[in-house]
Amino acid sequence: MPVHVAVAVIVNSNSEVLIALRHKDQHQGGLWEFPGGKLESQEYVHDALSREIKEELGLQIMQSRPLIKVAHDYGDKSVFLDVWLVTEYLGQPKGCEGQSLRWCAIEALKTEEFPAANVPIIAALKNAIINCRFNEIR
Repeated sequence: MPVHVAVAVIVNSNSEVLIALRHKDQHQGGLWEFPGGKLESQEYVHDALSREIKEELGLQIMQSRPLIKVAHDYGDKSVFLDVWLVTEYLGQPKGCEGQSLRWCAIEALKTEEFPAANVPIIAALKNAIINCRFNEIR
């Protein structure tokens, strides 16, 4: 049974995305990721997204919409990523769980620095820029 994860692609006014460094002791530790976390039993995806982003980053999501869904099997773990584009939020992001954070230009995202399940997310973001649709996404 795949782990259902709500994932936020948080975009700032400079069209940069917020990424977080996974702790070394986590699955796929030491790699960058888009923030988010597992859904609790009977929890709606958007509720989980809001809860996780508040807990992890101290942000309140004001506007978001579905971006992409990704199923991936690592061999030792399967995940289903329910990815949302967050275009408006309140607060300044901070690593509330001790994780490092950074803003990164979308075109500078390097797939080898992310877990394999994040590669389709990066591709979707880069494709939106190439097709001049990113402002439509925002």
